[in-house]
Amino acid sequence: MKVFAVGTIIKPLTDEQKEQIMPKEVPHTLQLYLDEKIDQFWFRQDRPGVIFLMNGTVEEAQATVDELPLTQGGFMKFELTPVGPLMPLGRLIPQ
Repeated sequence: MKVFAVGTIIKPLTDEQKEQIMPKEVPHTLQLYLDEKIDQFWFRQDRPGVIFLMNGTVEEAQATVDELPLTQGGFMKFELTPVGPLMPLGRLIPQ
C-alpha cells in the first residue's frame, strides 16, 4: 500500500528553532528514504511543508511522521491519504 502524507507547517519556526531542529529533521527524513519508508518526497509550492509518498499502511505512515522532529515539536501536521492502482483502467483494455 502507498500513502500520501501531506505535511503543513502550522507554527512558524524562529531562526533559533530552525538552527536546532533542521539539522535533525533533514537526516531523519533521508534515513526514512533509505529505509524505504518514504518512496518519494517533494516540497510544497503552495505553502510551507512537504509531501511524502510513503510505503505501508496509514497507521505505519502516521507512526513514522509522528517521529519527525518538526511534528514532535508541534510545528508540522500531516494529512494521510491511502492510494492504490486506478482499478477502472483495466476495463479500458480490450479482451
